[in-house]
Amino acid sequence: MSASTTLAPPRVAAVAILVTARPRQWIKNLLVLGAPASTGMLFTAGSARGSIFAFVAFTLAAAGTYFVNDAADVEADRRHPVKRRRPVAAGDLSPSTARLIGYGSAAAAVLVALTVNWQFAACVAAYLALTAAYSNGLKHVPVLDVLIVAGGFLLRVAGGAAATRTSPSSWFLLLILFGSLYLVIAKRAGELGRAATAGRRVLAGYSAPWLQQVLAMALTGTVIAYAVWAFQYRGTDVALPLLAASLVPFLAGLMRYSLLVAQGAGEAPETVLTSDRFLLAAGVVWAATAGGAIYLA
Repeated sequence: MSASTTLAPPRVAAVAILVTARPRQWIKNLLVLGAPASTGMLFTAGSARGSIFAFVAFTLAAAGTYFVNDAADVEADRRHPVKRRRPVAAGDLSPSTARLIGYGSAAAAVLVALTVNWQFAACVAAYLALTAAYSNGLKHVPVLDVLIVAGGFLLRVAGGAAATRTSPSSWFLLLILFGSLYLVIAKRAGELGRAATAGRRVLAGYSAPWLQQVLAMALTGTVIAYAVWAFQYRGTDVALPLLAASLVPFLAGLMRYSLLVAQGAGEAPETVLTSDRFLLAAGVVWAATAGGAIYLA
């Protein structure tokens, strides 16, 4: 038996585990930085440590959900033109192994969170409970499905706040809520446009006009929440002029993303947000103006 034959199975298993953990989705867990970043506390020693633990815990929690979900959906995924390539559906990782890794990852997430504080552990536990409810049936219930996914984003921010002991403003939390709703609804709109391959039962409960109405509502809420947060960062009108000016690149990026969604690109937000040059440029300008206002003022 050759060396390559001996080493192949472990390599295949390692790749299968990594792919099932969805590394491209880990960018979502950077939301744990939202609370300390928005309050100007990101680079303090305590916040930096808490942020790292928060990112690790939520990455483990999310990965655990992916493993368990793929094991539960293996038969449906095998009938899907795209999802059939997932390691569990393709036979590169057994459902029982996926479940074992998933439960272990979820337990590890809670243990990591407990080393920070109980409030953060409660946020991670709430996230796991919410995603479990979603996977076990609520993902098929219109409206509830998008609220749960958006709630997962909000829990990441709340978890980051708990882990770093920072208190973001109510307007910042509203920004995260409306922004998350916008991303999730845009994803559903993109999937509805490709209903033949989307493979989501819940899409039957949605209509394009309703999704467009909610998209407009979420977009309006996002803009208003950001504008009020930026203009009244310290409780008075335009306390930080540069932060108020950051509304311009924020709007530019939001309008560009809205255009891409209208063109049918909202189905994979993580890909759009990291590949469109206009969005990347707007993001850099926004980070420079908002970050400069908060940390250099």
